[in-house]
Amino acid sequence: MSRFSLEGKKALVTGANTGIGQAIAVALAGAGAHVVCGGRRSCAETVAAITAAGGSGEELVLDFADPMAAKGLFEGAGYDVLVNNAGIIRREDSTDFTEADWDDVMDVNAKALFFTCQAFAKAAIAEGRSAKIVNIASLLSFQGGIRVPSYTASKHAVAGLTKLLANEWAAKGVNVNAIAPGYIATNNTDALRADPERNKAILERIPAGRWGDPEDIADTAVYLSAPASDYVHGAVLNVDGGWLAR
Repeated sequence: MSRFSLEGKKALVTGANTGIGQAIAVALAGAGAHVVCGGRRSCAETVAAITAAGGSGEELVLDFADPMAAKGLFEGAGYDVLVNNAGIIRREDSTDFTEADWDDVMDVNAKALFFTCQAFAKAAIAEGRSAKIVNIASLLSFQGGIRVPSYTASKHAVAGLTKLLANEWAAKGVNVNAIAPGYIATNNTDALRADPERNKAILERIPAGRWGDPEDIADTAVYLSAPASDYVHGAVLNVDGGWLAR
């Protein structure tokens, strides 16, 4: 069997209803996994795409406005892979940023991620199973950004937690890694790509000279979920067309 195969594995992808999360879910299913597509909104479109391609998937309502939403999800459920993709963002000048916008973003992007990782790993370790966690970080895990203070703080937290959890769980058979996407062509970046000046400035900074595709992130997620990455622990892989190297 290929070292990149996920045949016989069960995966949860959060925020799988659209964009990067949807692409990851479809790719994991394409590699052989049964994929549970979690989202606060319906993931029926994602499940339909998986099924149409001959894969296996189902949807699950999972709203991380409650950071403990996944607390009882993993015990005895046989999950092998967790992809923490769900996230939100709020934009405002830092002088005007509200406590509510701070707390809402931190709850979903950092607190929920940690406690979902905790619940997943506790089940895997208790059952003596190897498992993989893939967290979705950001270029703002390394850079500051503008007008997104809670998002930047949360994505720095994702990078730090990925390393901390790898330190604690690598010897227990749980790989914890992250992907930091660059500028990806999704519905979230439609406005940027439609703005000629912003689009030009972004492309000029990317050595690869193009926006990333959701599949660029999805293929990396397959690698980090598969046996091919068994000796990769605590990595934050930049999939950014060279943005951070410029």
